[in-house]
Amino acid sequence: MALAGKLLMETVGSVVLKGNPLGDPRLREVPVYLPPSYFEGTERRYPAVYFLQGFTGLAKWTALSHPWRENPIERFDRLIGEGRAPEAVLVMPDGFTRYGGGQYINSEGTGRYEDHLVCELVGYIDSKYRTRAVPAGRALMGKSSGGYAALVLSMRHPDVFGHCVSHSGDSLFEVSCAADFPNCVNALAAYGGDFKKFLEAFAAARDKDRLDHSLLNMAGMASTYSPNPKSPLGFDLPFDPLTGQTVEEVFARWLEHDPVRLAAKHAKALKSLKTLYFDCGVKDEFHLHMGARALARELKRLKVPFVHEEHEGGHMNIPHRYDVGFARLKTGFERAR
Repeated sequence: MALAGKLLMETVGSVVLKGNPLGDPRLREVPVYLPPSYFEGTERRYPAVYFLQGFTGLAKWTALSHPWRENPIERFDRLIGEGRAPEAVLVMPDGFTRYGGGQYINSEGTGRYEDHLVCELVGYIDSKYRTRAVPAGRALMGKSSGGYAALVLSMRHPDVFGHCVSHSGDSLFEVSCAADFPNCVNALAAYGGDFKKFLEAFAAARDKDRLDHSLLNMAGMASTYSPNPKSPLGFDLPFDPLTGQTVEEVFARWLEHDPVRLAAKHAKALKSLKTLYFDCGVKDEFHLHMGARALARELKRLKVPFVHEEHEGGHMNIPHRYDVGFARLKTGFERAR
């Protein structure tokens, strides 16, 4: 599909990701989309939307065309033309790690991805493009792990981001995460119950997609939420690999990162957001619709303005929900002028 706007590929060097624990590259490929009107003058400044990929999603994939479906950039370009999305600079941060992602937050097990996005990348974009360099001119939007990060980073950094849209974001870990513990135990049987053997098999595999996703997801989440440099794994598991029982002291570290539990601590920041929208499908395979309901209940208790919606879909194949998210941002940016 031909774009009415222009797509650029930036290579952004990171200081804070240099020497990260997983040995991931500090040079990051970041697609940047400029709306059609960007080239009609030199004075107008545009809001910026930071679109966060889900777990195992590469930022540059958002720029790959498919013969039968739109990628996010093509979708955004079309919606602008239809008047349903804001004329904005669309930025695709790269938070990919060896295990598929680190939730875009700082962790001694993965690296300083939060600092990279909030400090380095935002500064880079504001210095190079005509953006509205104020919180009211910046938004975080994402799905799944990206939706999680949109929620968490917006509540932690209201001085940077003024808008948040989260589609099927991770939350209520005692339901969504703990439900996967038995699946991991069953998958570990192929490795004699030894998670280290899975990591070795993963490192050696040429086709990593063929390996069990539950175990890969566990590696990604545990390296983020319960890192332990002294462990042979580099992290602590939140469950017993034989019985699946929760290891409470480890899982407590996970719960500290749960948006439902973080909300009270950051209530003032959440109240300052110009847009706070989240949705989830009632058939979500990871039970994240229950997390969204719990978050909505907590925000209501805290008297934080928000919009929460449910739809009939699951966790996969719901890019049409981006239409709703972009429309919410259009309204939010217009109100924040």
